[in-house]
Amino acid sequence: MEIIASFLPIILMLVVFYFLLIRPQQQQVKKKQEMLSEIKPGDSVVTIGGLHGLVDEVSQSSNTVVLDCEGVYLTFSLNAVATVTAGGNIEQRQEEIAEENEEALVEYEQEEQ
Repeated sequence: MEIIASFLPIILMLVVFYFLLIRPQQQQVKKKQEMLSEIKPGDSVVTIGGLHGLVDEVSQSSNTVVLDCEGVYLTFSLNAVATVTAGGNIEQRQEEIAEENEEALVEYEQEEQ
């Protein structure tokens, strides 16, 4: 009984470490892998270096992505993609973006008057 009592604090520390450190890290890795597997051409992304661009081509077999950065095409490893920015596929949202731009322009003109 004394042996169990002496190992109990160590066992409790391991359980706490699992729930505070290991498990959240595993969930983050899983979430990032899902994000990388769902990238498709037309998505807007930000790399770990802070470069913003549109996905032109994705190769899951070689784990690379080609980004269009204002006419310059750059090839990156998929792991270099930090986030897919909110809005997803810009090509499918052209009308929504145009409406938002028009609304912002109207608000700006009203503020100027």
